[in-house]
Amino acid sequence: MTATRSEVGDDRGRLSETQRFLALGLPGALFIVICLFLPILSIVVFSFWRTEVFEIYPDWNLDNYRVLFSETTYMVFLWRSFATAICVSLACLLYGWPVAFFIARYGGRYRLLMILALAGPFFTGIILRVSALQGLMGPVGAFNMTLMTFGIAPIEAIMFSWLATGIGLFYLYMPFMVTAIYLSLLNFDFELLEVAKINGARPWRAFVEVTWPLNWIGTAIGLVIVFVPCMAASVTPIFLGGPNGASFGSVLGKQFGETGTWALGSAMGVVLFAVSSAIVLLMWRTIDLRRSGFTGKVV
Repeated sequence: MTATRSEVGDDRGRLSETQRFLALGLPGALFIVICLFLPILSIVVFSFWRTEVFEIYPDWNLDNYRVLFSETTYMVFLWRSFATAICVSLACLLYGWPVAFFIARYGGRYRLLMILALAGPFFTGIILRVSALQGLMGPVGAFNMTLMTFGIAPIEAIMFSWLATGIGLFYLYMPFMVTAIYLSLLNFDFELLEVAKINGARPWRAFVEVTWPLNWIGTAIGLVIVFVPCMAASVTPIFLGGPNGASFGSVLGKQFGETGTWALGSAMGVVLFAVSSAIVLLMWRTIDLRRSGFTGKVV
């Protein structure tokens, strides 16, 4: 009789755990479905329709995709955005790793303060931050004014170019890279580097064979959260790139505003989502959770 009561109690406990799991997981699942899957599904559907005079009609066809892949202009914008996102992601990686490593290992009690300092620019809107870069890199901006003070001719090619767009995106998303790598390094045992040093490994070899692989998951997350928004960026290319820095995202935005070709814009959104998803999947395939210290057991 006692064993039976114990089993009943265990069954009730399991049921209670299931209910708690559903109570905690259901709100997040509903949010993902409503705010991610349904909008994406609607864009996919609209991409097969047609638009006339700011009106969208359920006329199923592949004309929007034919236009995208047959007209060179759209492909140029897509490859330009892809190349920009790759370059900015790599630049953020090269800059973010030393910064995150220094904060995690030598920051001491000031580590949190240093990370919070990275969030300083986010106290203002993106328009204000990008406009500040215009005042810094413009033909009569602070940078060129400093050059003219020393008798050096101003560099007008910096502004309204692909380089200006890249600098702006680096400025906007570099803190995300640093934060992702820093959070990964918080669980890293730096004593492993001392062990590697004792065994004759130089600092660079210790980084490549110990620090880098054990913290690759943070690096991969940082690359994803920098690449995806850079790929879809529209505001920064418009303000800093000008006609020479137009991106796939800025052209996509015009389809829903100035031109009103929503069906074509939806097709562009599907292509953009597909490219970003491919990058996310590629990065996910490179992650080895067990090598990062995850055993699959939840404590």
